[in-house]
Amino acid sequence: MTEYTANDTLRIAKRQKNAKRTYLLVNPLQAKHMPVSPTSSLNMMRTLGQKLASNYPRTKLVVGFAETATAIGAAVAGCFSDDCIYIHTTREDLDNVDKWLCFSEEHSHAVEQRICGDRISEWLLNTQQIIFVDDELSTGKTLVNMVTQLRTQFPSLSNTKMITASVMNRLTPENEKRLADAGMASEYLVKLPDDNYTELVSGISAEPSEVIDVKQAFPKDYSILRLSEKMMNPRLGVPAGEYKENCKRIAAEVIAAIKEQLCYKDRVLVLGTEECMYPALMLGEEIERSGLTGSVCCHATTRSPIGVCRGNDAYPITEGYRIHSFYDGNRETYIYDLKHYDKVIVVSDADGDEQIAMADICAALAVHGKSQVYFVGGRHV
Repeated sequence: MTEYTANDTLRIAKRQKNAKRTYLLVNPLQAKHMPVSPTSSLNMMRTLGQKLASNYPRTKLVVGFAETATAIGAAVAGCFSDDCIYIHTTREDLDNVDKWLCFSEEHSHAVEQRICGDRISEWLLNTQQIIFVDDELSTGKTLVNMVTQLRTQFPSLSNTKMITASVMNRLTPENEKRLADAGMASEYLVKLPDDNYTELVSGISAEPSEVIDVKQAFPKDYSILRLSEKMMNPRLGVPAGEYKENCKRIAAEVIAAIKEQLCYKDRVLVLGTEECMYPALMLGEEIERSGLTGSVCCHATTRSPIGVCRGNDAYPITEGYRIHSFYDGNRETYIYDLKHYDKVIVVSDADGDEQIAMADICAALAVHGKSQVYFVGGRHV
């Protein structure tokens, strides 16, 4: 099993618009804020999943945290049996959900998360262990908030073992005790020192992301790839095996559609949108495996407003653009660290204002030169 260190997984950035927490721990292998090989990213996520599957083999329910850990949670769940249920929290509005469980995420720019509770009772009857997956664990307060809500709604959880899992963990002994007192074990790949990250970013001069000018976009900026199969929605809960195979089939269909247009020298970007990260990573991995292109990178748009700092080699975010959300045209989101790519594939499960967001993406890409851009998903599935 691969060993990971803080040098592999930790970069420190400065947050914008958040007085509660002025820094952000950026993982360069996570395929969220920074572009990275999708195979390298998924290898890290699966390493955590394999560790958990070895230690907690009776797990039949995995919960991921939106937005940054949606792909990590899916990759972890994929390491368990095919009937293990994967569900992640969300900040999106969904139709046909009868029961929401809401809880707060105190240090976040978005203070409320929620999880679809329609089938939780059913899933709890089928598992002896529940694993909660996040990208990094700082205090454990969010998890305690969530578990408190779940136990209030589902008293049977008193007999269920709960495990918190993260790529990075910097819990103090006091916070470890808080989790233990809440009946939760803690697992991770990398243990971080309890450094003062607020102090570390205090001297950094960072600027907000640029407002994108859609006039920079080229005519007919993107092609729509219409799929024969709809993406499954992990916000509602999905069997991990089926979800993994669904993503693989979509990847195969996309590759078949663009195969003749790919060149062995191409630099390819596969871009996810906000909570929709795992399908993009799975597509990126399959393109990488195919050997049809020169290189493949993957990352995603995000709600996180991060300061941009140029000329500092140690700082992770060197370019940023403000773009319309694929899910809500009135919501501002961000994309970071773009560069020139020959082919760009945007993968989204949005069903709303993707045309406006796609125009923004194309304009941001155009700053670095012309790319052939494809859009997969949304209302066009």
